[in-house]
Amino acid sequence: MREKISHIAWPLIGLVVAAFCIWLLVRELQSISLGDVMASLGRVPPLHWFGAFMGAVVAYGALAGYDRIALQHLGHHLPWPFIAITSFVAYALSHNIGAAVVSGAVIRYRAYSTRGLSAAEVGVLVALCAFTFGLGLVILGGILLIIEPELAQRFMHIPVMWARLLGVGLLACVGFYVLGSLLHLKPLRIGSFSIFYPRPPIVFRQLIIGPIELLGAAAIVYFSLPVEGNPGYLIVLGIFVASFGAAIFSHAPGGIGVLEYLFISALPGIPPADVLAALIIFRLFYLVIPLAISIVAVLVFERQQIAERRRAASTAMASSTTTPSDGTPTV
Repeated sequence: MREKISHIAWPLIGLVVAAFCIWLLVRELQSISLGDVMASLGRVPPLHWFGAFMGAVVAYGALAGYDRIALQHLGHHLPWPFIAITSFVAYALSHNIGAAVVSGAVIRYRAYSTRGLSAAEVGVLVALCAFTFGLGLVILGGILLIIEPELAQRFMHIPVMWARLLGVGLLACVGFYVLGSLLHLKPLRIGSFSIFYPRPPIVFRQLIIGPIELLGAAAIVYFSLPVEGNPGYLIVLGIFVASFGAAIFSHAPGGIGVLEYLFISALPGIPPADVLAALIIFRLFYLVIPLAISIVAVLVFERQQIAERRRAASTAMASSTTTPSDGTPTV
């Protein structure tokens, strides 16, 4: 009963959050016309379009690394192309649909169950992928708050010292996680939820691949912003980590409204039309194009599965017609 309520509640929460942020966004953008946004898109240099594209490639390559790490944790060694395609489709669909854990689990189970993974193993895989993403947020958030504590003031008014202390606290949490793995500690229990420490090699791969996805995704926005007024990659990265994390955890489909409002609020020195244009490019490379490709990939996969079932059925039928009931092959 509780699971059914949660499955209904989270999408509703996401819709409410999205509606509220869209309302706030509309208030912010009342003075902006479509022509302003199109003009901003036209001012993005071709080289910056390429940089944004490469940022998306890095991000989705790292997302495939999430799945590979989780599969290694489970003791499954699948071909890299299969992992990459499955991960790409799962994230492309879940990023657009929202409720990433649920929608990503359905896609992964459909694909990985054909390679011998059970439903329970796919559940662990999805949880570990989500944890790796969260770990990347915490690592980058901690580092950025220490070296660029003024970032926190773009979202809330807190002293620089407290921002740095928060960064140290975030990195300390990561340190305890690593220590738990090295010392083979018992699972950490939070209510009915248990966190099992992966083996140290898995943990160290998480520490590397988790931040890389966010570094690549933030680069899409960085390259799409105008040079004039651009606060630099580290500031854009910090704003992206906070905004994208909030968009993901809001469960709003595509983080619509959440990402835009927070980014425009955190970059008062750049015209809102330019920020909105940069986020349109982000959504194009990170959401729209991957969604189109993933739909094609799903259709190809399902067609292959139908063809394999037909071949198996025809082979079984041929075997039954050539073998008499006593098991003696006919000549």
